[in-house]
Amino acid sequence: MSSSPAALLILASASPRRRELLWQLGVPHAAMAADLDERRLPGEAALDCVQRLARQKAEHVWASAGRTAGLPVLGADTEVLLDDELLGKPADREHGLRMLQQLSGRTHRVVTAVTLVGADGARSQLCESSVRFRELSTDECARYWDSGEPRGKAGGYAIQGFGAAFIAELKGSYSSVMGLPLFEVAGLLQQAGLPIWQRSAA
Repeated sequence: MSSSPAALLILASASPRRRELLWQLGVPHAAMAADLDERRLPGEAALDCVQRLARQKAEHVWASAGRTAGLPVLGADTEVLLDDELLGKPADREHGLRMLQQLSGRTHRVVTAVTLVGADGARSQLCESSVRFRELSTDECARYWDSGEPRGKAGGYAIQGFGAAFIAELKGSYSSVMGLPLFEVAGLLQQAGLPIWQRSAA
């Protein structure tokens, strides 16, 4: 677990993007990944899956570290939905290229659920955004995959990186598509009496 001085909470994630976004709110925090099975359950609705995973991540880290440290835990889960299919993270090059071809010229949803768990219980929020890709050629999909950026990214792209060149339209929250909806997170923290803007971005 990595930490910063005077942490106000634990982020249940090892994602550097989520840490960067939390620092944007000026929230000193520690980070600890939640090692969970993130597969969708049989018959589970897509939005239910995202919200369940965010809560389970927060509860897992709360039980293993947050309660002892006396720090609330923030969990998040981001998924890319095309129709009702959760695209997940690409398993390999072939899978990643197939994802990009599925997204080409179409509009998909990006949903991020966040849950804050502490001694006073759990609070949750869900953020949905709409993203439209322009038409992608086979060659640029291959070049993008070979850049290394799509690996480990939900939907096989990163809005904050080279993948921004594919996005013709975004309706919703840019930070949510990155992995942490800052408006919703700020609201959860304020409801819990946790201050934001405590420290400038690291």
